[in-house]
Amino acid sequence: MGSVQIGTTILAFAITAVAVWLAVRAVMKMVAVIRLGQPDPTRFGDTGTRAKTMLAETAGHTRMLRWSVVGAAHWFVMVGFIVLSLLVLEAYFEVVSPTGGLPLVGNWAIYGLVTEWLAILGIVSILVLIAIRLRNRPTRPGGRSRFTGSTMWQGYFVEGIILAVLIMGFVIRGFKVATDHFEYPVWAAPLSHAVGGVLPNWAAGVSVAALVKIVISMTWLIVISLNVTMGVAWHRFLAFFNIFFKRDPGANVSGLGALRPMTSQGKPLDFEEADPEKDQFGVAQVEQFTWKGLLDFSTCTECGRCQSQCPAWNTGKPLSPKLLVLSLRDHAYAKAPYLLAGGGKDLTGEEKATAAQLAHMDVLALAEAEKPLIGTAEEGGIIDPDVLWSCTTCGACVEQCPVDIEHVDHIVDMRRYQVLIESSFPSEAGVMLRNLENKGNPWGAPQNTREDWTKGLDFEVPRVGEVDDFEYLFWVGCAGAFEDRAKKTTRAVATLLNEAGVKFAILGEGETCSGDPARRIGNEFVFQMLAQQNVETLNEAFEGREKSKRKIVATCPHCFNTLGNEYGQLGGEFEVVHHTQLLAHLVATGKLTPVQPVDGGVTYHDPCYLGRHNRVFAPPREVLGSAIAGGDGASGDGGLIEMPRNSERSFCCGAGGARMWMEEKIGKRINVDRVEEAMSTGAKTVAVGCPFCSTMLNDGVNGKGAGEQVEVVDVASVLLRSVKPEQAPGDTERTPVAG
Repeated sequence: MGSVQIGTTILAFAITAVAVWLAVRAVMKMVAVIRLGQPDPTRFGDTGTRAKTMLAETAGHTRMLRWSVVGAAHWFVMVGFIVLSLLVLEAYFEVVSPTGGLPLVGNWAIYGLVTEWLAILGIVSILVLIAIRLRNRPTRPGGRSRFTGSTMWQGYFVEGIILAVLIMGFVIRGFKVATDHFEYPVWAAPLSHAVGGVLPNWAAGVSVAALVKIVISMTWLIVISLNVTMGVAWHRFLAFFNIFFKRDPGANVSGLGALRPMTSQGKPLDFEEADPEKDQFGVAQVEQFTWKGLLDFSTCTECGRCQSQCPAWNTGKPLSPKLLVLSLRDHAYAKAPYLLAGGGKDLTGEEKATAAQLAHMDVLALAEAEKPLIGTAEEGGIIDPDVLWSCTTCGACVEQCPVDIEHVDHIVDMRRYQVLIESSFPSEAGVMLRNLENKGNPWGAPQNTREDWTKGLDFEVPRVGEVDDFEYLFWVGCAGAFEDRAKKTTRAVATLLNEAGVKFAILGEGETCSGDPARRIGNEFVFQMLAQQNVETLNEAFEGREKSKRKIVATCPHCFNTLGNEYGQLGGEFEVVHHTQLLAHLVATGKLTPVQPVDGGVTYHDPCYLGRHNRVFAPPREVLGSAIAGGDGASGDGGLIEMPRNSERSFCCGAGGARMWMEEKIGKRINVDRVEEAMSTGAKTVAVGCPFCSTMLNDGVNGKGAGEQVEVVDVASVLLRSVKPEQAPGDTERTPVAG
């Protein structure tokens, strides 16, 4: 070992020792912060499925590849980071000796070939990612960026480090080629040989270059260890755990569909016995999130995919799912020294720490602890109320997140505390909640008018109790029973079921609101009150039947989601289908036959709670396709035209999350944005599969003054016009333009 090697060895191992010590300290801090969260025992079951899903999403990049170019580039960078870590390890042998290398595999030509091409593709890929970051930089002209609010220097730093490490790998190999110490032939390492052709024959070059590579790598480790909130770096370690512990590892997208039930100390809250002074009602302090919530916040990569898809952010609202998560993350870590030292407030608001403990606590952490979780800027709040109440719970953020952060659950948990304990929520929503409590529906309509939609039909609509041999219980829903446009959809569905010979029955006045708007706004108490009543009614209606024969068809995706995904939490197990699924089946089996093609072009708007939350994309399109083609198979004029944002990337109508009953006072109206997109297709008919979407898009069309040119109509009504053209004139859902 020469003098150069002695020096490089000492420096390499010295900086490594410092970096490793800091990294261990950082990991211990992160673990301590995450463990501050509340227990969540549901995260540990079915380890086989969890492991399989985690490997599929990481090694297979199944979620990242939804954005093909970015996903492919990120895959090569990820694989390069993992595999080429061996080359960083190899550098420790090279600082000791210019001819050093990894034991065992270091002399294999196949190892040289694989690492060579991974490094080449890694360099190309990291340059692509850098170019994408530069092209979408927040300061660029042309509007908001998905990187707005991200800590840009951290992204550039991480990408620059990766690029530098990959380049130094070729420099090391080049010096080995130049000094005739390289193990691999030209066919296995062509770029290394090309680099060696221009480097001098400097014996110490290998050790010096290896030292530079180690210094660059350890500098990265030191910097991220000193910045535990640097998600753009830490996600490459935390993502494995966050994906493994996702809420439902067997689902296509975990964190959608059902909401997590309200819990206290890891157990579902029983409102009959719950005590606000002993039990946690929602989230009022950052440490009241579960440990998985704190892991979510720590894992955020700041990529902004959620932000780019969020309807609130895209229409000028203050909500960005990314910025909300980052705010909670930064607050959690800033408050952590106070919490870890024994500080914190109990459920009555009393301080847990003694005066002696408080006297020795970090002043900045104490100041952070005094900030309210929800509050305006003047109040020093972490999350502004306008941010919290802008969410439509559409799930676009959860759908797009590459590391499975469950944004909607966290937002609703914060809403729950605000509604149940603080009674703080948009005032106009109070009318809706009072109507739910007093009348059993958001509109406050008399219960004895629930069956008025049946009047004028040329067939009898049977009621549960009057008949016992029904196949489907038709869940009409509040909108379907009381809202004029939705009642036309209800009549269309009933007519089609009758035409197809499907035996169905309704609950009539025995039905009440599913509870969706109450639960999404955060009033879990009202939700459970309504849901328990419905579960009891439905169980009685299906008494003696096994689950596979407890079939419900619903026209409202919110009811469809609540009955099918959430009533099981309260003892209601049913097979629930959306009406478009049942109609698609009836058409496919020949029980309904379209005869009249639909002209003028049709575009379909995917309801969030049907599509993204429950993955029902094909059936509505199958129904529309059959109606457009008509009985002779000839396509109607225009056909089915997709909007740019469709299927899992469909843009929300703006009504979800109980936003249907709240004023939209900030930015552009979400429904107007969606209507403009629908109108840009040139289609004369906008088909929907949700009564909320119907209301919002109709309002948007009328607001644009296009009520005579564009019609918003449910899929069922489109099919009815094709199956029974003679009924079409009386079944239109067109709403006259005011004025």
